[in-house]
Parts: sequence; C-alpha cells; structure tokens
Amino acid sequence: MQPVDYTTLMAACAELRGTWLPARLEQVVQRDRHTIALCLRTLDRRGWLTLSWHPQAARVCIDPPPPKGPDTFTFSQQLRHQLSGLALVAIEAIAPWERVLDFQFARRPGDPALWHLYVEIMGKYSNVVLTNADNQIVTVAHQVSAQQSSVRPVLTGQPYEFPPGLTESMPSLEEPLDRWRERVALIPGPLKRNLLKAYRGLSSALVLRLIAAAGLDPERQTDSLSLAEWERLGDRWRAWLTALQTEQFSPGWLSDGYTVLGWDDALPAESVQALLSRYYTDELNRQVFSQLRHQLNQRLTHLLNKLYAKAEDFQTRLAQSNEADGYRAQADLLMAHLHEWQPGLKSIELADFETGEPVNIALDPEKNAVQNAQALYKRHQKLRRSRQALEPLLAEVQAEITYLEQVQVAVLQVDTYTMPDDLDALEDIRNELIQQRYLDDPDQRYRGTAATNMNFRRYTTPSGFEVLIGRNNHQNDQLISRTATDYDLWFHSQEIPGSHVLLRLPAGAVPEDADLQFTADLAAYYSRAAQSEQVPVVYTEPRHVYKPKGARPGTVIYKQERVIWGQPQRARRWLESAAGSAPVSTPEPVAP
Repeated sequence: MQPVDYTTLMAACAELRGTWLPARLEQVVQRDRHTIALCLRTLDRRGWLTLSWHPQAARVCIDPPPPKGPDTFTFSQQLRHQLSGLALVAIEAIAPWERVLDFQFARRPGDPALWHLYVEIMGKYSNVVLTNADNQIVTVAHQVSAQQSSVRPVLTGQPYEFPPGLTESMPSLEEPLDRWRERVALIPGPLKRNLLKAYRGLSSALVLRLIAAAGLDPERQTDSLSLAEWERLGDRWRAWLTALQTEQFSPGWLSDGYTVLGWDDALPAESVQALLSRYYTDELNRQVFSQLRHQLNQRLTHLLNKLYAKAEDFQTRLAQSNEADGYRAQADLLMAHLHEWQPGLKSIELADFETGEPVNIALDPEKNAVQNAQALYKRHQKLRRSRQALEPLLAEVQAEITYLEQVQVAVLQVDTYTMPDDLDALEDIRNELIQQRYLDDPDQRYRGTAATNMNFRRYTTPSGFEVLIGRNNHQNDQLISRTATDYDLWFHSQEIPGSHVLLRLPAGAVPEDADLQFTADLAAYYSRAAQSEQVPVVYTEPRHVYKPKGARPGTVIYKQERVIWGQPQRARRWLESAAGSAPVSTPEPVAP
C-alpha cells in the first residue's frame, strides 16, 4: 500500500484550505480504532473530513459519511466535548518538510485558536493529538509511554512536543542544479538510494516517479549518468519543487498506485480528496476482505469437518442397526430348537426357516438357550430403537451440512476484491453466521445490523434479458421473496449448493433456448460444481418455489421443475470475454 508522503499531504492540505476553510464542526464520529471523521459545514457545502493514524494508511481527506452505528470510543467523545460547535479556522504545517498538520479551532473566524488538533502522518508512528492553546495535551489517539519511546513520549497532561527534526538537507528551488547533482552523486551508488539519502521530504514512490519521468533506471549508478540525463532528472526535480511552492497539483491514477504530480501516463483524477478517499478505501477494504474471507472459510471448513464426522458416525451406527432383524431371526431359530442346545456351547448351527441354509449363532456358554435367545431379542430391540433415534438426527446433520456448504460456496465465489459490493457480500455472510450462532459476536456489533446489501450480480442474455444472481443466502431469499415476478424464471443447480439465479422476463416474453442455456451455464458456474464440465440445473416459475416455515436462509423447496444441463466452463469463458479478456478465476473446489 502506497503511504501518504509529504508531497501528497501538502496537496491534500492545499485543497482543504481552498475549499473547506472556514468551517463549522458539527459532529465527531470515530469509524474504528484508527480513524476519526469530522463533519464540517461551510457556507455552501457539508462533508466529512477523515483523519487517520492507521500504520499503513494514515491520511487526511474528505470521505463519504461514516456508517451509522454506536460510537463507544473515548477519543471521539473527548473531541466531541471540546470541539463541537467551534470553527476550523486554519490548517498549517508545523514546519517545512514535516508531515504534521495543525488543525486550529476557534469560536469564530478571526479569533485566536482555542484548540490545536495535530495530525501526524508518519507511517507506523502516526498519531492525532488534541492540545489547548498552551499546547498542553488534552487527549491523544494513541498514548506513547516513556517505556515505549524514551525520545518522545506522548501522554495526556504533558506539553506537546514536535517530532524530532530531520537531518537530511531540505530541497530548494534556489539550490543550483550543479550543487544538487554534486550532493546526489557525492558517493556513487544507485540513483534511487542516493536521492532518498540526500534530501528530506522524499518517499520511494515519489523518487521512482521522478526517475521514471526522466526516463531513467532507479538502480542506475550515479557515476554512469550523462550530463543530458542529469538535466532531464533535474527538470523533473524542479517541476516537483515548483508544484509544492505554487500548490499546483495534478492528481492522477497510476497502474500501481497514484500520484499528485500528473505527468505522462497518469490517468487524471477528479481531486486529491477523491483520489485519496478511493485509493485508501479500496486498499483497506481489500485487506479486510482477505482477512474476513479467510476467517469465514476456516470456520466453515472446521464446522463442516465436524459435521461430516458426525454424519459418518450416524451412518455407521445405522448400518449396524440394519442387523436388528437378523438378531430376531436368530432368537426365533434358537427358541425353535431348544432341544439341540447343550451346556457349554459357544455357538450353534441351525437351519434357516425359509432357505434351509445353515445359520451360525454365537452363544454365551454361561447362559442357557432361553437366556441366549432373550439376549438376542434385547439386542434386536435396542438396535431398532437406535435406528428410530438416529434417522432424524442424521437428517438434521445432513440438512445442516447442506446449509453450510451453501454458505461456503457463497464465500468461495467471492475470491477477490474488485468493488465494495464484494466486501458487503462477505459481511452479510458473517452477519448471517452470527445470527445462526455459528460465529461469536461478544460486542453485539453485527447482530441485527442494517439491512442486507442487495447488489446482485447482473448479466444480460443473448436476447437482452437481465439475469440476477444472489451473492449470499440473504440475497437468494430476496430474489424469491421480493424481486421475482410471475413472469420470471428461477434457476438453481440440482441438488448441488449454489446461488439462486433469476431470469427477468417482461410480461408475455418468451425466452429463446439460447437465453435458457446462458442462464443455466451461469447457475452451474456459481455453484459448488463450478469445475465440472456439465451440471444439471433445474428451473421453474417463482410461484413454484417456496421457503419452508422456520427454514434457514437460502433454503427453498420447489416443484414442476424442468432440467437443463449447464456448462460452467462456457460461462467462465464468457465472463472472461465480458471482463475484457481479464482472467476470471473459477470458484475454489470444496473437499467433500
């Protein structure tokens, strides 16, 4: 993840000063343990300013409103108590080439600042500190004790001290290019490393951008550069310093990140705020997505393995109970041939009543014939009762396996993060598992939260009809209960866990065979059998699909279905083509 460097911070600061000062602070909400959101209102706009001290994504930018939910963080409560209703009157850097901004709050514009909110954007050492007018620390996002840092403790009640000064030289437009070149090339070495060591305020991303814009190799030795190459790099160096001095930035997207300097191959962005908001939202979502997907898959795999073992045990015991009638037949034979029993026998061979075949019956030598027969009758009764008890238990376990396999298929289908809908789908699955008591939620943070996101997967058939595909069980339920009409067709892989698929049809429309096959291929692809060549897919009218009372999410029964063979590999190839030839990964196989 690309960190916010000095240049990016100054670009964000310049844009904020130009459009958001002065502003009234209306609300303070802490999104998480690393991010605070300040609601600002100016004469013509209202927005949310994000201040983050995340170790990898520390930043300052305007973001969408935070999600509604309880805010129990002490830091936000203290900020709310001290700053609510005041005006944000200034945003200043504490010193040249320092990545610390001073947000100043006063009663009204023109008044002296009553409070200073220092935002330190310094990687893993990032922090947000509130001080009074005398620079006494009132509250801090992350307290740093003397044991943690003997150089600079940051504790409530102590005077606020600026971070230790940097030792590298400060870049300047007034420095002659000859002197600049001499400083960079003083000790021969790779161009990138020498630039980073020679001056403060540089980041790896910025140095690589400068060198690439000059058409040079970052690992090129400084003593091998020609005068013309030094001049090209010097031109970019001065262009960078000019942008900082004039506060004229050109935010843009790169193939591997972003830039606020524009140049050459950068795809222009709307603003620095929009650039930072989108980039860090996506990157953090990608991290959360990866962790949550791993957590859910690990939990589901553990639960399913336990259920598979339980089902196997029940099936073994049921197989044993199938021998119940045999024990009764042996007891009947023994009772009919009491005269053939002799004391001390460990077994006896008698002819079967129907077939006449010899049947060997094991005996307890300590018991007589009648007692042995009674023992066999008791074993028959016990096994029969066992079957009556085991059959509903096995059915319950198998139903639970079917449900969890369906959930696991939904998790594995969302294999990479491409948009916020992907993370929303996983969060819906987590909430569902919490509600079904498969996951713990000790803080009651997710149970009974906001409505499920209904951004279905959407595709178009050859005839132009829309196809909707549920991303999880709640969306599957939504397709049947609220979205489907009497004219639509519902598809699902036959007796195989998978997504519910809805072919939307206007009144009177009749789908072509190609439309049915296309939808069946998608239903097969978004199922547990996605790696098969052919998958049976059932389809019927939504009015023939029912959700049993009290059934788990995503569970339905259907009738009057028809069967069509779906080809998931054909759907995969079509999806790759529709995505612009980008590879579309097949959902991961699930071990039975």
